[in-house]
Amino acid sequence: MKKIAIFLVLLLPMLNFSQEVDTEENNTIFKEFLNNLSGNLESNAQWYTNDAVLGDFEDPNPDFELRDEHVRVNSYLRLDYSFLDNFTVGLQVESYEPLPLINYYPEYNDTQIATYYANYRNKTLDVTAGYFYEQFGSGLLLRAFEERQLGLNTALRGGRIKYNPTEYLDVTALYGQQRVAFDVSESDIFGFDTNFDFAKAFEIKGFSRLNLGLSYVGKKEDFTPPVDEFDPTNEFDTTDFPEMINSYSARLDVDFGNVYFKTEYALKGEDVSYIPPALPGTGIIEGKYFDGNALLFTAGYSKKGLGVSNTFRRMENMIFTAEREAKNISSTEFQFNMQNVNYLPTLTKQQDYSLANIYIYNTQPGLFLQNFGGQAGEIGNTLDIFYNFKKGSLLGGKYGTKFTMNFSYWALLEAEFDQAESTYEAEFLKFGKRLNRDINFEVRKRFSKNWSSIFTYVNTIVDKGVALGGNLGTDGDIKSQVAIADITHKLGNGKSIRIEAQHLWTKDDKKNWAGGTLEYVASRKLAFYVTDIYNYGNDIEEDQNHYYNIGGSFTKGATRVALNYGRQRGGLLCVGGVCRFVPENTGLTLNLSTSF
Repeated sequence: MKKIAIFLVLLLPMLNFSQEVDTEENNTIFKEFLNNLSGNLESNAQWYTNDAVLGDFEDPNPDFELRDEHVRVNSYLRLDYSFLDNFTVGLQVESYEPLPLINYYPEYNDTQIATYYANYRNKTLDVTAGYFYEQFGSGLLLRAFEERQLGLNTALRGGRIKYNPTEYLDVTALYGQQRVAFDVSESDIFGFDTNFDFAKAFEIKGFSRLNLGLSYVGKKEDFTPPVDEFDPTNEFDTTDFPEMINSYSARLDVDFGNVYFKTEYALKGEDVSYIPPALPGTGIIEGKYFDGNALLFTAGYSKKGLGVSNTFRRMENMIFTAEREAKNISSTEFQFNMQNVNYLPTLTKQQDYSLANIYIYNTQPGLFLQNFGGQAGEIGNTLDIFYNFKKGSLLGGKYGTKFTMNFSYWALLEAEFDQAESTYEAEFLKFGKRLNRDINFEVRKRFSKNWSSIFTYVNTIVDKGVALGGNLGTDGDIKSQVAIADITHKLGNGKSIRIEAQHLWTKDDKKNWAGGTLEYVASRKLAFYVTDIYNYGNDIEEDQNHYYNIGGSFTKGATRVALNYGRQRGGLLCVGGVCRFVPENTGLTLNLSTSF
């Protein structure tokens, strides 16, 4: 806890400065300093409690369980200071004391300055030294980003130069090492990206955008051959071992106005593959290296009141990590989604309601060599349709009606595996075993000035190995349907009440669920809610559990405080298309966020 002093050290100069303000000149300087300073503070605390139904609290990390810490806090303080018109410096302090919240990478267990940077920017040039975030294209090869809810921060520590000589050309070059908790990876990452808009450059009529993009990402990581403990004379074959992985992508973005399409193709250089846990042996498959590739294509049409978008994606052996050990399914890094260089989100509808998030899909881009249950990647498609029924029409009524539909289908790549030779052959556009199929309908309807509603229906088929963990395509499916009604009534003066009812039907896994929410907004600042989902259909009577939560929030300006007590259902947690499994727990949660 003593390392919390880092926060105070950062704030003391400002406090001392304010105490020394005795003259009008100093007061002006101090005000200018504050005007140039911006930042935000976020703190998420949880007191994990023993539960008479779910059992006593146990940390899934054995090392942490020994410390038996029930109260844990994740805190983030970010400060940015701008000066001399073009310069900005900043840092982010992070604290995970006495331990991080459960489900976080175990190396988050300290209080330190986690990131820092210095930046110079003018109209054409942007130079950063230190930690930075970046994305090339759709992220098939590179995305450095932060997602605090999952404990992910893949910022690169190094340098980046972005150059925009004209409005139709931009160039980015970078070098860095990926952040891993409070350290960096033992690899070097190089990148180059450029975009050229032909429509702007040559004033081509009929095109809103005609953009060609090219990217390169290289990763260099040294390799020390393992020693055979049973036969030290048996040397690991390092011939052509891929210490340097060179990857490339090209993309085209075309916009005609109402019609648009964009496509990207990425080729990942040869990389190692690991012996899966289901087979004898451990470690890297010796002498066998495999490249990867991905194809992404989106086409759409939009006009007033109507939108249609369709996305196809094929990925083969596209797990790309800062350190090769993070590709190993048995590693802690793999389990916590750590060290991913690229960004491969699940392309299904992101659900807003609790029961619709029980049986969901998780993207499967990896290569695992097995004769039975092996996988080379995924292939699939998602279609979205948006339509607004006009006001005054039969279905639109007085206030209009908004309708959306989503259809998604994802499958394993069809492939043949030779376990004896550690090889495989994948078909380019052939669908293998189905992993997921879901259909979603949503209707948003306002009945009057004060009454509005959202009605949702979800029909899903998902592979048990995806939803529950395990082998893919071998244990059958879970078929489910979810119906949701969400009604809001405005009471005036910023007050409102919202009632939500949900039901999930399935003959598989834990059977039927029911859920409901009651939310009361007392003012624009204050809100309360109570919610519960109930697994009443479980065949095991003692597992027919309620997962209830009660809480509220207070907001004033840029500051928000929220308090909640209840149970968290275990299972697959997804944020922004990135997913991982979490255990169930019970506790009191306090969230604080503010910005200045």
